[in-house]
Amino acid sequence: MSVARGDSRSPIGPRGKASTDKRRLILDAAVRVFARQGFHACRVSDIADEAGVAYGLVYHYFASKDEVLDTLFLERWNVMLEFIREVDSEPIAVREKLRAIASFIVDSYRHDPDLMKVIIVEVTRAANSFGNTHIDTIREAYDLIGGMIIKAQEDGVFKPEIESRFAAMAFYGAIEQLLTGWIFDLLPDEDEYFERAKWLVVETVCGGLETKASEQASVT
Repeated sequence: MSVARGDSRSPIGPRGKASTDKRRLILDAAVRVFARQGFHACRVSDIADEAGVAYGLVYHYFASKDEVLDTLFLERWNVMLEFIREVDSEPIAVREKLRAIASFIVDSYRHDPDLMKVIIVEVTRAANSFGNTHIDTIREAYDLIGGMIIKAQEDGVFKPEIESRFAAMAFYGAIEQLLTGWIFDLLPDEDEYFERAKWLVVETVCGGLETKASEQASVT
């Protein structure tokens, strides 16, 4: 039996939904503030003002602005990890898997550039703070991509002499550099260039990894 929105029998009743909405409102406001001012330069009161809520309400949901940033990062990173796992389970060529991952990350930036800016600038590149805190979670993405590369090496598609971890970091690093270029307005942001950038990443990385036999097969 379906449950109407707001029905008291719903697992999340009106109060629970209102609470979820307020929490989301605060997180979305934090993205805008962090992207505009930088994490370290802003205060919790700035987030509250941006969200249009009382200062104390932010602390009702989050112990600190650090927890707000942690939440934003983990939400998005875990979505990406799940996508990588799904792609890896598909019976498709490794080049197609890497193209799907590159497309997902680039499209994530196009959909929410402020959030991706915050994740890159304030977390993954913050080696002495948040990056160090989340290093195991960040490494998980490299390990999943590295596993794809190892399988391709075992199948004779990729060169065995290139370390899988290095190749995985080169692949993700190339995408991250593209995002950085867009963040700082160093690259064109037309639709055509976003699509070309996806191809450039995959072609550059796979072109360096593929064996001669697989290169010829991909051409034909």
